[in-house]
Amino acid sequence: MEITYSLDNLPVVASQILEHTKSKILLFYATMGTGKTTLIKELANQLGCNISSSPTFSLVNEYETPEQEILYHFDFYRIDNDDEAYDIGIEEYFYNNQWCFVEWPENIENLLPLDAQVISIKTNSDHTRTLCLK
Repeated sequence: MEITYSLDNLPVVASQILEHTKSKILLFYATMGTGKTTLIKELANQLGCNISSSPTFSLVNEYETPEQEILYHFDFYRIDNDDEAYDIGIEEYFYNNQWCFVEWPENIENLLPLDAQVISIKTNSDHTRTLCLK
């Protein structure tokens, strides 16, 4: 599925992602400034969570949905190696059937579940974004 969107229709895009995702583990591939965190905030909002910022320094933030599900928001931009992900218990997060939104998944490529939902985003010349759900 491919969607071109602007910030004005971000709620519709987030709803479509949640409707069509094949996994609770969503991997966000995009360059810096493309809007990964903005999209994740809207996805979390639709799940009933309020995300204020990306967990750049803590690597992971945890939120609870109104349905008592947990949403983990990861930012692996500053991670140097797989051992750092193992140190935070990445396997426990990925295999507990809770929501996991992962920014910069390419930095832990060897540890990613095979059934995770890949989402790639690119910025277009007219400042819209094109999202591909793979």
